[in-house]
Amino acid sequence: MAKTFIQNIDYGWRLLATAISFTSFGIGGVLLWLLVFPLLAIWPGSRPQKACRAQYTVHMSFYLFIGLMHRLGVMTYEVIGLEKLNRPGQLIVANHPTLVDVVFLLSRIKQANCIVKASLRRNPAMRGPILNAGYISNADSETMVNDCASWLSDGGAMIIFPEGTRSVPGQPYRFQRGAAAIALQAGSIITPVTLTCVPSTLTKNQAWHQIPAQRFHLKMVVNDDIDPQPFRDLQPRSIAVRRLTHYLQDYFTQQRERHERDGN
Repeated sequence: MAKTFIQNIDYGWRLLATAISFTSFGIGGVLLWLLVFPLLAIWPGSRPQKACRAQYTVHMSFYLFIGLMHRLGVMTYEVIGLEKLNRPGQLIVANHPTLVDVVFLLSRIKQANCIVKASLRRNPAMRGPILNAGYISNADSETMVNDCASWLSDGGAMIIFPEGTRSVPGQPYRFQRGAAAIALQAGSIITPVTLTCVPSTLTKNQAWHQIPAQRFHLKMVVNDDIDPQPFRDLQPRSIAVRRLTHYLQDYFTQQRERHERDGN
């Protein structure tokens, strides 16, 4: 009975802490939009320089947010291979098991661009970071690929989730072709990042208050680079994109199966 009481107290606190975390995220996003980014916008510099400053601001704010969730007891985390990140012209490809992994990745990469849903531009908590950091909209696929490839070619880092949305637990990966098309067009090395969240939480169609029975652990492993050069030699380009997409999908599937088999 005492154990059940303690578990209920722990659950209640984590539910409250989760509410505090998401409220802080929303308020923080609005404050950045109204107070911080306008100051960064008038700071002298080119458009890419201003975007990089905004990206670093997002990085720091997300770093603080992850720290808040950790200190409140909502989550724990582990990072392996962090030294392989933060390189110029780096295309970072990751799976997408939980809503938090986007924030976590950006909290560990000082300056990076990413693809966002066009609808997020209307979200008050996200509008400021998206517009000022120059995040690329997925509204038009051809424009999206060209913009991402140009950013990488100019030496910027890029984060892409090939699934396009959060994973569905227990379902096989279904990668879209955007990541492969961008990698081949930019000629950039791919750095695969595998993410696991145990117990599963904040998945697709899951509300913020549907928290697990215990705090979740987010593990990020930065793996060795994948060279897309063998695929670039394939013609036509559509075949190269398709085969690289299948290769990435198989790669992440094998990583997930290994994690499930080893239990770590």
